Amino acid sequence: MTFDSDASPDRPDPAENNPALRARVPDHVADGCFSTGAIVMTGPSEYIVDFLQTIGRPHKVASRVVIPHPVMPQFIDALQTNLELYRNRFGDPPSPPVPQPGNEQRRPTPQEIYDDLKLPDDVLSGVYANGVMIGHGASEFGLDFLTSFFPQSAVSARVFVAAGQIPRLLESLKGAVRQLEQRRQGGHGQQGTTPSLESPHPSAPPPESAPPLLEPRKEEDDSDKPEDEDKPPQD
Repeated sequence: MTFDSDASPDRPDPAENNPALRARVPDHVADGCFSTGAIVMTGPSEYIVDFLQTIGRPHKVASRVVIPHPVMPQFIDALQTNLELYRNRFGDPPSPPVPQPGNEQRRPTPQEIYDDLKLPDDVLSGVYANGVMIGHGASEFGLDFLTSFFPQSAVSARVFVAAGQIPRLLESLKGAVRQLEQRRQGGHGQQGTTPSLESPHPSAPPPESAPPLLEPRKEEDDSDKPEDEDKPPQD
């Protein structure tokens, strides 16, 4: 997103009226975490995205992000836009391995999946997000989930995902939205939490009452490291 730098008393700086344009990065989220996959669940008023680490044992939920229903479709659109930008620069991301024909195993139940996952106490309740800043390099995407509240937006979770996993993540997110729409059309209400397990292996504006958030950031070099300070979004 671009801004006119010629600010004057009768022409206020846009950043002063839109706290989402600057996001503070707290120390405890600055390093971020790497995710090898995700589970998306649909709750009564929100989606829960569990980002997993399945390299080595025990497999665990590295970060849990809670996203309101109205925000998710916009998050999907922004992630799709970033994927298209990636493809324009680097080509199609490498596809993760798929099971060989004849080696399909029984699909595990949600309870079986979580029985095999470590869910740390500090991750159990998750973190809220009503926006996301998205960037990418040649091999990974960076998702900075935001809480856009007056007077200062902040990064509530930072997750890095291999580029090859992004199409799969997108399908899981879209599947969760379709699941909610079907549930509403069928008159089943919104009680309970239903996992969408298409990917057991994130720019989304906030709700209408909050200021508009961010367009996708431009590509970043792999060597770029975010600093623990006020971070202006990039074009």
